[in-house]
Amino acid sequence: MGNLGTLFSPERVAVIGATESSGAVGAAIMENLLDGFEGDVIPVNPNADEVFGIAALDDISEASDVDLAVVVVPPGIAVDVLKQAGEAGITDVVVVTAGFGEAGSEGASREKQLQSIAAEYDMNLVGPNCLGIISSPVGMNATFASQSALEGSISFMSQSGAFITAVLDWASDRDLGFKDVVSLGNKAVLDEGDFIDFWGEDPDTDVILGYLEDIDDGREFIDTARKVTEDTPIVTVKSGRTDAGANAAASHTGAIAGSERAYEAGLEQAGVIRAESVQELFDYASILEGQPRADDDGIAIVTNAGGPGVMSTDAVGDSSLQMADFTDETLQRLEEAMPDAANIFNPVDVLGDAPVDRYDEALDIVLEDPNVGSVMVVACPTAVMEFEDLAEVVADTSRETDTPIATSLMGGESATTAASILDDVGVPSYFDPARGVESLDALRQYARTQDRTFEDPARFDVDEERVDEIIQRAVDRGSNALGVEAMGLLDAYGIPTPEGDIVDNPKDAVAAAEAIEGNVVMKIVSPDILHKSDIGGVEVNVPVEEVADTYDNLISRAKNYQPDADLIGVQVQEMLDLESGTETIVGMNRDPQFGPLVLFGLGGIFVEVLEDTSVRVAPVSEREATEMVDDVDSAPLLRGARGRDPVDEGAVVETIQRLSQLVTDFPEILELDINPLVASPDGVSAVDVRLTIDQDKRNGGN
Repeated sequence: MGNLGTLFSPERVAVIGATESSGAVGAAIMENLLDGFEGDVIPVNPNADEVFGIAALDDISEASDVDLAVVVVPPGIAVDVLKQAGEAGITDVVVVTAGFGEAGSEGASREKQLQSIAAEYDMNLVGPNCLGIISSPVGMNATFASQSALEGSISFMSQSGAFITAVLDWASDRDLGFKDVVSLGNKAVLDEGDFIDFWGEDPDTDVILGYLEDIDDGREFIDTARKVTEDTPIVTVKSGRTDAGANAAASHTGAIAGSERAYEAGLEQAGVIRAESVQELFDYASILEGQPRADDDGIAIVTNAGGPGVMSTDAVGDSSLQMADFTDETLQRLEEAMPDAANIFNPVDVLGDAPVDRYDEALDIVLEDPNVGSVMVVACPTAVMEFEDLAEVVADTSRETDTPIATSLMGGESATTAASILDDVGVPSYFDPARGVESLDALRQYARTQDRTFEDPARFDVDEERVDEIIQRAVDRGSNALGVEAMGLLDAYGIPTPEGDIVDNPKDAVAAAEAIEGNVVMKIVSPDILHKSDIGGVEVNVPVEEVADTYDNLISRAKNYQPDADLIGVQVQEMLDLESGTETIVGMNRDPQFGPLVLFGLGGIFVEVLEDTSVRVAPVSEREATEMVDDVDSAPLLRGARGRDPVDEGAVVETIQRLSQLVTDFPEILELDINPLVASPDGVSAVDVRLTIDQDKRNGGN
């Protein structure tokens, strides 16, 4: 794959399958190109002498110096056409034609042929099954959309061609422009990561937008987007949310950390701002494109109406922003400048009789407050103030400040006219003040993303051979599930475990108990019985003199519960003082797109009830592991709430990192739970573990 610059700035474009037939895709693409493209358009159709007055070629091999080929022939012919384009030296191709990976096994086979040809000739291939691409700087609309794009600094990609057509039509009414627009289609060769990487280096792209239904390689996407978001914001709408992955999972982690949470974690780690709707997508784009950084969480609201001011304040409460706490100097200046009835505290209410000058003065005062990182101007129409005059004041103020401003002009036609004045200086305007607050919140989120320092995950000195042996033993006995018999796996990666042993007879059980000081815990060891406590497969506080009988009882219960279960034996383990510790869970579920997804939260029996967990895509750095602990609502329990001694939080963070390394090193581990991981002031201890392995991947399969 080469540089994508020529894809968006060709001088000669060939349309393979060009036609004049009304309603045909080949005709629509020709008309769109001829309408504004600055370069040459070359129709290719063996059944026509000319198309729209341009001499048609019989074959793409007859063309010379073609920079971009747009393929709109039937799918059965498209593969041969792509081969011909490659032989002709064309490296940029858009395959609009459908009937490939989305069309059953035959189509999937054709798509693999496209991939093979593209690799052979080092082609940049968009599609197949796509709407096409647009590049406004060169006037190129190589799509069959009915509406082209206005020129702007937003680059936009979408997996839905229909979504693009709707957006182009909607954006035209609002004078919203785009630099590049790409319909991703089936992403046979080029995917979202390729375009993000290109646009991140493009000086003419200020904001990257995406409508995504899936991400092919989540880890690569994270790594690429992290670099890009240092300078260029990325906002996406992610559709196709599903719990299917969670429903099929066997572990606590798998049940909680389904596919949707993988996307949430992955996008957050990548620094991508996630919009929940199309409206939010373009609200965020407008403010990111037009306003400066927001360097403080504090927001000031200036309004002429109490109700909308309260609405705005509520919206702040729902965001990551905070109502700015004005300094005494600011309050004094506001008190001197505003009428007695005005509210000088945040939100500042300049009253319904406020002329535009009063707004102007209030804005100047709050913008000079060091605690104000952004300002929301809210206004309702009155007889004493014209929206256009207010827009002029806000526009002038915006030109003179480095603090971002958004407005909510709550009116009809007068607000529309005023909004056009604000658009000229990049100040967004919304009817609903909550949208303005949410947009300023997105702006602040991006500033935090830019300020983040990414670090490489630590690599601990571990015993990989021991882990390999434990997994291989399970494979040899035909088992894909391991329970406490895999405790040695944790030891090998430096995760502390209680003293103990697994035995297969009462005599050895007694010997193991005698080697441990005090009473012991005894647990059934069977890969076929994961929820041991549900069948009475766990006994706690067992004195050494009762160990032999307890062994026999546990084995008997297991056989009665599941006669065909593979019984390895009984684990004899030291008792831990759970009263002085907090039960947590550290786990992993392997997501199809993002790979290992590490989870942390409150453990024990409450994990699926409370669902107080946080997740990250592995490998996890120390900073990310620390954030995982910070993110859970129960974090105060770890830090000494209600008079408890704080736990060794550093040991928890290190355990998360070590587990992350384990599941990254061994991709055959599909799911893993350490539950509970008991955290105490003296460190952590993994009391129980269970995991699932992929036999095929272990044996070298895919």
